[in-house]
Formats: sequence, structure tokens, C-alpha cells
Amino acid sequence: LCFAQKDVFQLKDLEKIAPKEKGITSMSVKEILQSLVDDGMVDTDRIGTSNYFWAFPSKALHARKRKLEELESQFAESSQKKEALEKSIEKSKIGREDTTDRAALLKELAALRQKKEQLKTEIDKYRECDPDVVEEMRQTNQVAKEAANRWTDNIFSIKSWAKRKFGFEESKIDKGFGIPEDLDYID
Repeated sequence: LCFAQKDVFQLKDLEKIAPKEKGITSMSVKEILQSLVDDGMVDTDRIGTSNYFWAFPSKALHARKRKLEELESQFAESSQKKEALEKSIEKSKIGREDTTDRAALLKELAALRQKKEQLKTEIDKYRECDPDVVEEMRQTNQVAKEAANRWTDNIFSIKSWAKRKFGFEESKIDKGFGIPEDLDYID
């Protein structure tokens, strides 16, 4: 409607004209108009206490021209990238032609890689003999031994306290708490 008449309208004017000329119910004119404003197809401005709406064909033409220029620049940029990639592919093909020497070298490379994997597997078999690993195991064992002795000391302290406090015999304490008779410190 705004395109056709190339004029500026208020909402009340559009609510009167739209049902007659375009067959739109007057109740939905406001919603449709707001949708067109949100999409940027119709412009609006508040002047005083009134809102005015308009849409001129030249704005749509300029918007399409801008979009076309943007797409053309993206296309040109993509074309340049494509050419650069094709040149890069051509450069990388140089020296990689399928020859008997190249095939032999590739076969040798595959064999060497397989040998490397076999040697890694063999090294992993003997990992537990590695001096660093053995030293780490010794340190871990020492920490575990100290912890076991600390807990043994705690058990002896509790047994001693229970004997003094409650007058229990040591054998009854051992039996009641499932403490083995041969419990002792680890050397």
C-alpha cells in the first residue's frame, strides 16, 4: 500500500484503507504493520504524538543493490581463496609424482614405521626393569610401609587405652575387633 501510493500514513489511516483496498481485516493491520517494520520493509517515526509509516520503492532497490554488492565481494573473495588453494595443491604435487623411486621410499617408510611400533612394544615389555620405574616403586613401597606401621601403632594405642579404661584383656579386644594375634610392625 505504501509502495503503491508513495505517501506517509498514520496507523488509523492504514486501518481504514487496508480493508478496502487489500482485503485485510482492520484488527490485523497493526500486527502486519509491526511485522513489516520489524523486517525493515516499512519505516516508522514518531512525530509529536503520532506515529507515521512509509515505504518507498527506492529504499528496497538500494537494499537489494547493497546485498548484491556484498554477495559479489564475497564471491570474489571466495574465488581468490579457491585459486590460492589450487596453486597450493599444484605446488604440493611437485616432487610427489608416482615413480618407482617414490613407491620404494614409501614402502620403506611404512616398514620403518612398523619397526618403530614393534620396538616401542618391546620397550614397554621391559618397562618394569627401568631404573626410574624401580626407584618410583621403592618410594611408593616406603610410603605404604610407613602408613601400615602408623596404623599398627594406632591400633596398639587404642588397645592400650581400652585395657586401662575398661579393664579388658588383650585377647578379648583382639577377638572382638578381629585383630590378628600376630599383628606387628613391618620392617
